[in-house]
Amino acid sequence: MSTQADLEVHVASTPQIDEGDHERFTHIVLEGYTPKDGEFVPLDNSVVGGMINATPVKALCGKVWVPGRDPQKYPLCPTCKEIATSMGWSLPGG
Repeated sequence: MSTQADLEVHVASTPQIDEGDHERFTHIVLEGYTPKDGEFVPLDNSVVGGMINATPVKALCGKVWVPGRDPQKYPLCPTCKEIATSMGWSLPGG
C-alpha cells in the first residue's frame, strides 16, 4: 500500500465550455508514484505536459480533460477530495 510520501499528486483545474465558473472544479491528478527503494514511476500524462502539449489528463474522479486554467481559482472537486481522503492523503490547504 502506498503512502502519501510515495505518491506524486498534482492538482489541476477543469475548463468547461460554459462561460460561467459555477461548474468548474479543481481536480486531483495522480501523476505517478515512487516505490520503496525505487525511482519515480510516471503514470499517463502530467498536468504540465497536458497544458504544454494540449493532451488530456485524468483526475481521481475519472474526469478527462485538457488542463488550461489556474486551479487556485476554483473549489476542489468533492469526488476527488473524497477519494484522496479515503486513501489517507493529506491535501494542500486542508
